[in-house]
Amino acid sequence: MGRKSLKEDQQKKIIEAFYQIAKNEGIENTSFGKVAKELNMHPSLVVHYFSTKEEMLLGLIDFIISSYEEIYTPEHENADPLTKLVDILNNIFSRKWDSYIDDSIFYNCFALIFRNSLIKFKFKELHLLLRKWLKDVIQECVNNKLIECEDAELASDLIFVISDGAYYFLSMIDDKDDFDAHAKKYKKEAFKILGLKI
Repeated sequence: MGRKSLKEDQQKKIIEAFYQIAKNEGIENTSFGKVAKELNMHPSLVVHYFSTKEEMLLGLIDFIISSYEEIYTPEHENADPLTKLVDILNNIFSRKWDSYIDDSIFYNCFALIFRNSLIKFKFKELHLLLRKWLKDVIQECVNNKLIECEDAELASDLIFVISDGAYYFLSMIDDKDDFDAHAKKYKKEAFKILGLKI
């Protein structure tokens, strides 16, 4: 058991170093040697934990998933289900995504789905997980009669379709006021799906 936790700890350090280098130099320019140098370890030790760059990329996607879980942490610690849902929707339609994972890393990884079926599978898993987490919160609100929604899964999917398209477009807008105006418009449509008002 101790060995497993040491392995997980080392893998986490390697992935975090991989992420930092990729953030500065791009995924395509990140190598075992650079990761090893960043961590002050021998390259063979990096290879011991990740035998290929593809394995490191899959580990990076797991790192993205665990970072994005923070989107689902409500602002109010002991929030009721509806407050939690509103907090999550506000997070989804905000700049918080980029504060957890740099956009260039996310889109670099995303581009790889067109060339690598394993990364495509992992990325799909990421998107399905984000939708499931939102669906569960929506369903909790429905069960507590806080909102009316016939299909929590469909509502969650539609909200993420709006969010994904919005975030892609919003990442090209530098002006804060323009960004906020567009984000508010998209968020309003997402709230409408659940019969909520901003």
